[in-house]
Amino acid sequence: MRLDGAVSDVPPPPRPPADGDQSGGGSAREPGGDSRSDGPPIHGPIHGPIHGPIHGPSQVDQVGGRARRVAGVSARAARRAAVGTARVTRAGAGRLHRAAEAKGAGQTGLARLIELNAFSAFADAMVMVALAGTLFFSVPSDEARGNVALYLALTMAPFAVVAPLIGPFLDRFAHGRRWAIGITAGTRGFLAWVAADAVMDEGVWLYPAALGILVGQKAYAVTRAAAVPRLLPEGITLVAANSRMQLAATFGTAVGAPIGLGLAQIGDDWPLRAAFFAYIGTTIFAVLLSKKVDSEAAEARVQQLRQKKAGRRFRVGGTVVRALRANAGLRFFSGFMIMFFAFVLREEPVGGLDGLVLLGIVAAAAWLGSAAGTSFGALVKSRSPDGAILVLVGLAAGVALVGAIWWNLVTVLAAGFMGGFGQQLGRLSLDAIIQRDIPDRIRSNAFARSETSLQLAWVVGGGVGILLPLLPALGMGIAAAVLAFAVVWAMQVKPRAVEPPESSAAPSPPPA
Repeated sequence: MRLDGAVSDVPPPPRPPADGDQSGGGSAREPGGDSRSDGPPIHGPIHGPIHGPIHGPSQVDQVGGRARRVAGVSARAARRAAVGTARVTRAGAGRLHRAAEAKGAGQTGLARLIELNAFSAFADAMVMVALAGTLFFSVPSDEARGNVALYLALTMAPFAVVAPLIGPFLDRFAHGRRWAIGITAGTRGFLAWVAADAVMDEGVWLYPAALGILVGQKAYAVTRAAAVPRLLPEGITLVAANSRMQLAATFGTAVGAPIGLGLAQIGDDWPLRAAFFAYIGTTIFAVLLSKKVDSEAAEARVQQLRQKKAGRRFRVGGTVVRALRANAGLRFFSGFMIMFFAFVLREEPVGGLDGLVLLGIVAAAAWLGSAAGTSFGALVKSRSPDGAILVLVGLAAGVALVGAIWWNLVTVLAAGFMGGFGQQLGRLSLDAIIQRDIPDRIRSNAFARSETSLQLAWVVGGGVGILLPLLPALGMGIAAAVLAFAVVWAMQVKPRAVEPPESSAAPSPPPA
């Protein structure tokens, strides 16, 4: 038989009869014979050549039946996965609700703010999935370095708006903090819809919309952090409250990311459309927060007058400065580790593993460290996070030094874990110190400035990781030296209060 399906005029060579054949090589097989027949069963001998293709439904039926069976199995698997995901999500949401309301948080309104944070993280995760693109492994290392350097520069852009503009603005309107949180969510929803249209039309508004969403995320984080002390119940420290916030955000991200990935299979704009509705829900949640989130109008006017009398110079206490300097070292180490490891593990893999696989394992170790830091913060009973930050920086310096001396799989994983653990717990402790020691009238501004400083430290660390030669001993040695310098730099600051109490009847600061 030729490739076009027709039978050649030259007869095939005789074939010995197999089991079940009823005739010689010139006769056809019976219906129950060889299943490899090219056509329908033919009874009787064939006389002369046959011209034209032989059409038979057997192979078509077999292929079609197999496709239907595969499709049925896939559909059943998809339904089971969807049902399982929904069941896990409901169970996780129930646990989150119970944990959020524990120890009086439901009575003060803190539980609702925690759930709001989970909903906001859910929407942010879908946006990040929609806008995510590869930076490292789609291009050679030299080109990837340029792309990552541009990314580091762009990450600082939102903070150029948050620190000098949004922070003071939020402090000025502290009596409408619920609406400020709602506006940050609603603005992100509008920009998500604009980005979805830009994705479909390949328009020029995609990157401005993405940048606006990043600014909205930072503004929301600043406003939400400033509201936590006003809802803190008795018996819960600020570190524990901040840890609950982060656990809720982790849950929202864990749910939103796979949903965004599933929607992206339907269309590139679908995760952004879904994020729009999630942001609208976040806006409604924000408006329904407890009125304790807002400062009283009279209190806000008094705070503004005091701020004007104090002058325009922004001042914070020594405890905040010390914690901020130590956290800058931790954030430097985190940015350095991400960028340096992303390239050095491609050139100098350890443990006999592929660079991409190894980087995924290190990223998992960093995620586990971050989760451990959040959980530890939620369980710790200490009311003094000041010393904990210095201990974290010292531990990170020790891990980096060990990695510089012995470069192997264990030290690489330890560095990844310590990077996530130190950054997360250090950040929670810094937030608690700011919430404890900074007056409410300038708290949003303090958070905005601390966010900007820490992001700058992260960018500097990432930049050093990109520029250094890909030598593990050199890179980890420099990281250890910077962390040691951060400890000494922080210890030079003498803790002191930002200002004397505003009145003898002023309440004591909440426990950190």
